[in-house]
Amino acid sequence: MGFRDRYREIRYGFESTFWVANVLELFERLAFYGAKAVLVVFLANKAGLEADAGTLAGIFSGLIFSLPVVAGVFVDKYGFKKTLMACFAIFCAGYFLIGMAGMEFGQGIAEAVGKKTYIIVVLVLTAVGGSLIKPCIVGTVDRTSRPEAKALGFSIYYTLVNIGGAVGPLVALQVREGLGIEFVLVMSSLTSLLLLLGTVLFFREPLSGASGTHRVRTFGKVFQDMLMVFANIRFMTFLLIFSGFWIMFWQIFLLLPFYTLEVLHFEKFEILETIDAWCIIALTIPVTMATKKLKPVAAITIGLSLASISWIIVGAGGTLTFTIVGIAVYALGEATQSPRFYEYVASLAPPDQTGTFMGFAFLPVAIGAFAGGPVADALRGAFMATNPSMMWFVVSAIGITSTLLMIVYTVLVAPGHKSRSAEKVS
Repeated sequence: MGFRDRYREIRYGFESTFWVANVLELFERLAFYGAKAVLVVFLANKAGLEADAGTLAGIFSGLIFSLPVVAGVFVDKYGFKKTLMACFAIFCAGYFLIGMAGMEFGQGIAEAVGKKTYIIVVLVLTAVGGSLIKPCIVGTVDRTSRPEAKALGFSIYYTLVNIGGAVGPLVALQVREGLGIEFVLVMSSLTSLLLLLGTVLFFREPLSGASGTHRVRTFGKVFQDMLMVFANIRFMTFLLIFSGFWIMFWQIFLLLPFYTLEVLHFEKFEILETIDAWCIIALTIPVTMATKKLKPVAAITIGLSLASISWIIVGAGGTLTFTIVGIAVYALGEATQSPRFYEYVASLAPPDQTGTFMGFAFLPVAIGAFAGGPVADALRGAFMATNPSMMWFVVSAIGITSTLLMIVYTVLVAPGHKSRSAEKVS
């Protein structure tokens, strides 16, 4: 496709609401990743919950990535605009309430409730709001992209998500150094308020699509889908094995900030948290092209292997330079497996249930967050002061275990499933 054709596709392939939704997504991700970049340090050093900081931050991220399946019901019932407005309103209140736990005027409230109880309540509240964003924006991108431009539309969406992930922590760094770590949460709250106003003023409810109809989901249907997916042993085995990748990933936000501050003595820990996102932006397309002839499960296994090796580099090197190199290697592993992961998930789904199965493809991300938090707390307590390299060797061991299990899965389980095309022929 030439430049002129690509320009026409961008110019005429999308409705105006497509661009509104993607701008909202960009700034929402900036606010989210800015808050996530400092959350574990804020909980430990400012809210006084050092022993449980990783677990609490992991619960927050786990809920963000596990609730969208249920959140889709609200989109179907109330529409995209109202759900988006609710999302940003909850985000606005939630981020501010989290930040209050680190402010002098808010600490009395937190202590009256109980600091840990207060933090859990406001984290869950904020996560509920965050869960609404994904079905809203992805659904809007789908409905406001013409059929021939959908692939480009989702590429634009995915790129903006990663830009938000790369820029958000850098903005958080400036706010933390200039005003204080608690004001990063206030910044995210104010950004959410502006996004709420932007939604009210500029977002238009997208049409139902080319057919004029769409499947309306209910809580009963969601529960039915869950039972169907969880009953698919092959699919669930694959997702559980792959969760090891995301346990490793979440250590960038749960364990790395403390290692950066206490061992590397590098105060700008947010910079290291952006390396993965910048590398993903740069590497995904060329790596996907270079590995396109590999079978999906082979690319996934290679990606797991690279991610596992990356933490050995961090631990064995023990310096800022080796840490940067290690995270870049992790990003190379992520770029190798990520596009092929969704391709493989689609191949495991029965032909008439692809959408349902793809909706559960985020499950390893949520499992990784829920498990990664306690792992981070345990490793920090056991090794940070005595043998910090061992923390990363244990993280690598989690990845190596997942890699070996994936190889076993490939040999014993993967050959037993038919491709979707084969099922259709038979």
